[in-house]
Amino acid sequence: MATLKLEIITPDAKIYDGDAEFVELPGAEGDMGVFPQHEAMVTELKAGELRITSKGQVEVLAIGEGFAEITANGIAVMTDGAVHEKDIDEKVAEAAVKRAEELLKSSTLQGDELEATEASLARSLAQIKVKRRRHTG
Repeated sequence: MATLKLEIITPDAKIYDGDAEFVELPGAEGDMGVFPQHEAMVTELKAGELRITSKGQVEVLAIGEGFAEITANGIAVMTDGAVHEKDIDEKVAEAAVKRAEELLKSSTLQGDELEATEASLARSLAQIKVKRRRHTG
């Protein structure tokens, strides 16, 4: 079966480097599926669930905002955060959501601080969604 070379890179580390038969990305304009030989494009990503199908197994990651460069034989995902479903601590994510929501309610944030807090909130909500879906769905 044809595969894609998939790399998922955050500012801190390369989170994933391997082959996949199919990848589902949380695009800014909706979820999108990518098979080998996909048309080349660059797309913006929103925080959400990234699903990797490889050798009949599905691996799920919660990712933050970023973008993906898609070619016929590969996908490079650059994101501000990525966590494998098995590594998500729901209580830590819930605490991060509360902190971000409290900061946003204070109305004192501006510019980069506001953007960073909104991004943190989106990443934490994505982690909670992935963790809960995988355990209840």
